[in-house]
Amino acid sequence: METLKTDILVIGSGIAGLWYAYKIADFGSVLLITKKESSESNTNYAQGGIAAAIGEDDSPIIHYEDTIKAGEGLAKENVVKIVCEEGPRLVYELYNLGVEFLTYYNSFGKLRFELGREGGHSRKRIVHARDYTGYAIEKVLINKVKQKNVKIIENCFLVDLLVKDNTCFGAYTIYQKEKKFIKILSHLTLLATGGLGQIYLHTTNPPIATGDGIAIAFEKGAKIANMEFIQFHPTSLYGRRINGRSFLISEAVRGEGGILKTIDGKTFMEKYHPLGCLAPRDIVARAIDNELKERKESYVLLDLTHLNPQKIKSRFPRIYQTCLEFGIDITKEPIPVVPAAHYICGGILINEYGETSIKNLLSAGETSCSGMHGANRLASNSLLESLVFAERAYLRSQELLKGKIEFKNFKWKIKNLIAENKKTEELVKELKKIMWDKVGIVRNDRDLKQAIEELYQLKEEIYKILEKGINISSLEAKNMIISGLLIAYSANVRKESRGLHYNIDHPEKDDINFKKDTILTKNEIFR
Repeated sequence: METLKTDILVIGSGIAGLWYAYKIADFGSVLLITKKESSESNTNYAQGGIAAAIGEDDSPIIHYEDTIKAGEGLAKENVVKIVCEEGPRLVYELYNLGVEFLTYYNSFGKLRFELGREGGHSRKRIVHARDYTGYAIEKVLINKVKQKNVKIIENCFLVDLLVKDNTCFGAYTIYQKEKKFIKILSHLTLLATGGLGQIYLHTTNPPIATGDGIAIAFEKGAKIANMEFIQFHPTSLYGRRINGRSFLISEAVRGEGGILKTIDGKTFMEKYHPLGCLAPRDIVARAIDNELKERKESYVLLDLTHLNPQKIKSRFPRIYQTCLEFGIDITKEPIPVVPAAHYICGGILINEYGETSIKNLLSAGETSCSGMHGANRLASNSLLESLVFAERAYLRSQELLKGKIEFKNFKWKIKNLIAENKKTEELVKELKKIMWDKVGIVRNDRDLKQAIEELYQLKEEIYKILEKGINISSLEAKNMIISGLLIAYSANVRKESRGLHYNIDHPEKDDINFKKDTILTKNEIFR
């Protein structure tokens, strides 16, 4: 087994991992590993933009108030304050690095960002690069990271974390190209492995979003929080997939005037919320889910045909082109859409500086739970939170690097690398069905209890497979099953409906018993 040593190990190449690597590279040697190509992550598919209070009629306090309101009593006030205040400065820093956000000059000749508005925001505050903001950010950051001589290993899969005496010393990985194990020893490790949408039947997440960081950190003893709060994006393109993921139709499309309708052309959102099509995502997703169940239909329509065609093409070039390739001209016909798993508000519990409950292990981005989103994420706050917490983790890391301790002697029995097998594939299919049917947009006590028992069974089966040998698919399946179990268990604990968690057996919010985080540890739920 090859052994590498570095001051800082970064696992993941989304905005959180790249920003942290870019900043901390001035203070030590940095090795960044990424599961796929460096540009493949949820950041890359972020169409809408990054929220920041930089408009003339906006302020961090208004942004704070909108975020707190969306968080349904669980957003941490101190965290939201930090993110909303620090966000504008960091967005300008991204722009100055070369990210091509849309801008214009006002009547006084002053440069301004062209701002969009999305559901739940009371102001226009979405800084964007048309509908490929995530890609625009990643492209710049990857170049900046390479200029800092950060070593990047692509196609490198996280197998396990090196943890001794509740301190992290790096990771065991598989370098997929050469099918060999690499032990990486590091003084600090940042987990920024993204989300877990692939555990659901319909998801906007890429195939790599299998909950690896969350599941592995949990197995090593890290505290995990608020896994029940899964955001289902209300509008993904129905009936078409791109590389295993549903194509996302951005929230910003409704922000620009897109209207949701049933197949027979009737509007319905006014029945569910005063803001209609601009209601928060959870309400829109549940409204669509309800309409589909009531009408026994498979999708609803998102209509833009009443809007200026040139404006649609200019504001949403990627959405327009992708739909056109599937035979849908969105300027002339409505888009068939269905909800899909999109974002998890929970994850590895971190403090205000990105530190987990394991010493020298930090986390940022969708892998983590900072308390920013509470029970519901406000649109476009995720890229902002990733940026701010990557920055804060970098600031904390400068201090942590001053107290370097000797690497421990880790001995790991090298596992056999075995071929893919059909049994693993079957377990994943079963997992996706359980999660979609029983731990989806609308939940109930009976389904959740059944799901937990079925997921425990899947866990036992995947562990038996791993005893014989490992491969990427079986390790991903294990991480997905553990992540699914964490979601179902957390959802079952929360006997109320709040934010993204809706249980028809407990339809009301219960502030007396449940205005608190759901925190899980390995000893609590592993049988």
